[in-house]
Amino acid sequence: MERAVKMIAVVQGAPGAVIQQMFAALVARWQPARIVGVLEESLGESHQTCSAGMLRSIASGTLFPMFQDLGSGSTACRIDPAGVALAGEAVRRDIAAGCDLVLLNRFAKLEAGREGLLSAFMAAVEVEAPILTSVSPTYQEAWERFAAPFHVMLPADPDAVEVWWRDVQAARPVSGPL
Repeated sequence: MERAVKMIAVVQGAPGAVIQQMFAALVARWQPARIVGVLEESLGESHQTCSAGMLRSIASGTLFPMFQDLGSGSTACRIDPAGVALAGEAVRRDIAAGCDLVLLNRFAKLEAGREGLLSAFMAAVEVEAPILTSVSPTYQEAWERFAAPFHVMLPADPDAVEVWWRDVQAARPVSGPL
């Protein structure tokens, strides 16, 4: 029997920075829910190839660099798989400690290659925690291989994400004494 409410939501339809700002605003609005995961913070270097910034832990505020300095003349992608993997391991620990929602900034190049935050995505799926993320259209096919049919696509509209979150909360069983 398929769940009426999909526990994984993917936001698309706006630039990554806009989606990250929306995610940050939603995290603030949804307190005191136990939200774990990471949000991306830009370093303001959008002229760089694969401009990457930092990942900030929602639970602890810890910053994880997700870039490597390749020098001013480099045209290679600056994403640092090791930094993103460290963030993923921190999120896995946060998930194990208990949470209401896992928010992962995005499923992209590293995750499509079975690296990056994939371990955090998998940990959330294993404990059946709701996941909120974004996926670039470039990596949609890899995302579908990973998560279909267990996700719903949402527009980059805070109201649409709010409706999904309310539905998820209503669908999750309440734990406690009988």
